[in-house]
Amino acid sequence: MASAQQIIGLVKSHAEGDADRFYDLAMQLSAAEEQKGHTRLAEQLRQWAEAGQKPPAKRAPAITPIATPRGDLAEFLAASYPTERLVDVILPDRIESELAHLVVETRMREKLEAKGLKPRRRVLLSGPPGTGKTLSASALAGELQYPLFSVMLHGLITKFMGETAQKLKMIFDAVKTTRGIYLFDEIDALAAARGGENDVGEARRVLNSFLQFLDEDTGPSIVIATTNLPGILDRAVLRRFDLVLPYVMPDGPAIRQALERRLIGFALSRMGWKRVTDAASGLSTADVVAAAED
Repeated sequence: MASAQQIIGLVKSHAEGDADRFYDLAMQLSAAEEQKGHTRLAEQLRQWAEAGQKPPAKRAPAITPIATPRGDLAEFLAASYPTERLVDVILPDRIESELAHLVVETRMREKLEAKGLKPRRRVLLSGPPGTGKTLSASALAGELQYPLFSVMLHGLITKFMGETAQKLKMIFDAVKTTRGIYLFDEIDALAAARGGENDVGEARRVLNSFLQFLDEDTGPSIVIATTNLPGILDRAVLRRFDLVLPYVMPDGPAIRQALERRLIGFALSRMGWKRVTDAASGLSTADVVAAAED
């Protein structure tokens, strides 16, 4: 086994970008393992050390560059490349399990389709603000190393009144051609105005267009919608999604987990957790984290 000093040397040389030092240490480890008779391990160490010496131009890029929206798309579609992972999001076990399964399905998309199976691609996240819906979308993008394209539907509807369906088509054209996570935030904006005094048919037309585009989409991207008001959504909307996940306000254990994670490095052994979690009851996860930062 590698000594503590060898491990420290490897980590230090990697952190400092000293490729030559890293290579030398890795080859030393390989030679030491070969002397012990661990020939397979020695060969693996040697192969990886030599692979690290290849010129950068011959190696595949670690991540795919973001495709930046241009023209009209840039006005209502924002691109980012999240670094969050699912482990960074405090979620109920069931939701975390479903999202992890979604990641696996997406990675195995070609194999599943070869067997006539379709991985889930349309996801609705519902629940109160601050419970982790948007962060979950970011974490999925981070897990898959996909760009995250965020759409603010409310702004899209108000800014492009009368043209919203046309703009939605532009977005779904991008869904087909540019693989990524497409986040339709606050999808209830499509349903909130239906039947209201100011409803002149625009909301209904937009909703119907959205459902039509969603049905027709067969591309490689994942479409995620969020809502803070699931009760007002049209049932036709709910039926279009492969996966509907309800987010809830954090309970006592989740509040404690959020605080412990945010206050890591602090001495919390004497913390009166019952009193703290009772005081934080009713707060969203985002509120709990904000309180910890204060």
